[in-house]
Amino acid sequence: MKGDRVEIVVDAGDTTRTYEVVASRAGRRVETAVRRGVVEVSEVTRSGSVVRTARFMATRVLALVEQPVDRDDDAEDGRP
Repeated sequence: MKGDRVEIVVDAGDTTRTYEVVASRAGRRVETAVRRGVVEVSEVTRSGSVVRTARFMATRVLALVEQPVDRDDDAEDGRP
């Protein structure tokens, strides 16, 4: 859902860098996957099409923080 966010903290040698992937439109979500030593964070549409992807070496990732938006069923239906 719009507002889903994932923060990735990566070791960049002498410092750390923080990246953020956000679901920028309604109906999109952020998915994470770890495959073959690579952490992949993707913004995905309702139909499952990938809009954008960020990939990081798993050995360099220090933290992966998923911050989902609060999903209130009543708010999604348009009812107060």
